[in-house]
Amino acid sequence: MGNVLEIEDLHTEFHLRRSNVGAVDGVSFNVAEGECVGLVGESGCGKSTVGLSIMKLLPTVGHIASGSIRVNGTDIVPRSEKDMREIRGNEVAMIFQDPMTSLNPTMTVGKQIAEAVRLHRPVSKAQAMERALEVLTLVGMPRPAERINYYPHQLSGGLRQRVMIALALSCDPKVLIADEPTTALDVTIQAQILNLIDDLRHRLNMAVILITHDMGVIAGRSDRVMVMYAGKIVEGASTEDLFYSMRHPYASALLRSIPKLDHDSTQRLYSIPGLPPDLSQTLTNCRFNPRCPNATEICREQEPPLDPTPENPDHTFACFHPVGGEKGSDSREVAVATDAERAAAMERASARVADLAGRPAILEVSHLVKEFPVTAGAVAQRKIGTVKAVSDVTFSVREGETFGLVGESGCGKTTIGRLIVGLEKATSGSIRFRGEDFTKMRGSSLRKRRRDVQLMFQDPYASLDPRMRVGTILREPLVVQGMGNRMEQQERVLELLQEVGLSKKAYDLYPHEFSGGQRQRIGFARALTLNPQLIVADEPVSALDVSIQSQILNMMKGLQERHHLSYIMISHDLAVVKYLADRIGVMYLGKLVEVGPAQAIYEEAVHHYTKGLIDTIPVADPVIAKAKARTIITGELPSAMEPPSGCRFRTRCPVAQDFCGEEEPPLRLFGPGHFAACHFPLREPVAEHKVEEEVTLV
Repeated sequence: MGNVLEIEDLHTEFHLRRSNVGAVDGVSFNVAEGECVGLVGESGCGKSTVGLSIMKLLPTVGHIASGSIRVNGTDIVPRSEKDMREIRGNEVAMIFQDPMTSLNPTMTVGKQIAEAVRLHRPVSKAQAMERALEVLTLVGMPRPAERINYYPHQLSGGLRQRVMIALALSCDPKVLIADEPTTALDVTIQAQILNLIDDLRHRLNMAVILITHDMGVIAGRSDRVMVMYAGKIVEGASTEDLFYSMRHPYASALLRSIPKLDHDSTQRLYSIPGLPPDLSQTLTNCRFNPRCPNATEICREQEPPLDPTPENPDHTFACFHPVGGEKGSDSREVAVATDAERAAAMERASARVADLAGRPAILEVSHLVKEFPVTAGAVAQRKIGTVKAVSDVTFSVREGETFGLVGESGCGKTTIGRLIVGLEKATSGSIRFRGEDFTKMRGSSLRKRRRDVQLMFQDPYASLDPRMRVGTILREPLVVQGMGNRMEQQERVLELLQEVGLSKKAYDLYPHEFSGGQRQRIGFARALTLNPQLIVADEPVSALDVSIQSQILNMMKGLQERHHLSYIMISHDLAVVKYLADRIGVMYLGKLVEVGPAQAIYEEAVHHYTKGLIDTIPVADPVIAKAKARTIITGELPSAMEPPSGCRFRTRCPVAQDFCGEEEPPLRLFGPGHFAACHFPLREPVAEHKVEEEVTLV
């Protein structure tokens, strides 16, 4: 099996106005036919730049300074742009992170794929469209003959990613570069896309470079892994060797930063201290040394070479003070808790549940319904239907509690968050905050009550005004609410910056001058400005690296204890919710299908949808990940305009029967505070009666 791609001593630079940034510094690796190589590291480590260098699609300020990139033996670095147009698509193709920004919104997906085919093949329009239909079928597009005429905005995120894969495969490339192909997708869609790439690799004998920051994603998918830090490869090995015999402290730290299902939620998550180095500076020492607990004087003075381990020449690492080295030393002992630790964690979780049970409810959501009208017509718009975003949802949140809302995109969880903070008006039902119904409040009384309930947005960059300094952004709520004079407001802002772990210098800076994790801290400070009692956190860490993610989660937990906050945590990442939430509500297509204590949900899931979500969570252990049954939740999420009759999950449920379409399942009791709505649950209920009245009390 020969090498299809050979990269040797690659150096890629970006020429900025005041400095040169060495984004990739001396990277070398090969990819064989049919092999999958994972490139892993934090944002800014250079992994995506490696992919763009291979495609020669660097921005205008970037260029390959030196090194070679051989595709089927031919060095493409000196090739002209005209030559590269022949190589891209035919020899090497790329799947980009965000399909919506990569696809042309003015063209149907079929025409976009056909266009790529006609650029590289001497075929007619009809033949190109036939090829487009063929590759859409190949990537598992449901109803491809119909979807070929859709525009990108008419498809879900998962289907758009399938279009991107079809576009990449349209001319049978030998190498496929997948750059964070599942970062913004739900765990169920992520599993489908990763399975699809894996199946296509084996079927077409295609080489794959899988670029990601998630160690769990590559564990069961790649054959070899290259760990990158600050533009360099710091460790490379077969996947099993890397996970079970890690040598570099950075690789070990990345693995330890991942929230795991068996992690004790009463303990802080591990996070890598500090930040990566400034690559515009000349670095002649170990780049990880300021953040490494093992660093000594030699690490600060010399750069360690990338050498093989004595026992395995294919396992290389660059470190003067390596960790572990023995089988299992840095993977299983970190990833899997002992029985005693698990029992102690469960005991602490039970004590926490018992403590919360005695507290009053701060928020009570009862029979909440939200429907959005769908209209047609450019001038005289007429109603043609309704999107049933939230359908008869009931739950409560106690003082100091974190309630997690999980589910796929489109299930209604974000809509519930917007209803609770007053950004949307409910169609029916009630939202009571400390006994007062938000849905019936108007004017000044509603404005004053909004101080107590704040929203933490998913994308802090989009929710912060880029023309305002951070100090002004954080002062704005105080000015609007008329709280304090200018001096008092400034003191409050400086206090908030300190609380969320930012320096006073941040006061005079603009949002674009911060990293993603720092912007999320600013967003959290913005939510804390008015001393709220309840914060709705909408996917607060979904776009962050695992190392930054753990810092934000630790911060949220610490501030909750300090300020006695209650949270509603909205996320599609179940491992994150498991760590932060005391109770979890699982939503599907506008309905709450299971709700209960976090430990009970994960240890003894009752609903088949909940079990499917848990089973699709990536596991950072190659043996477990590869042995794991590849049974995932299949099929598409039905339209919220016309949800299925009876049980809404029945169209994707592995045990559904005709009866499921005739009657909607009621919520039934399966344990202390544990409810689920399923006709054929995974275990028998403890009471055969409807309990919707009790749900508001749990």
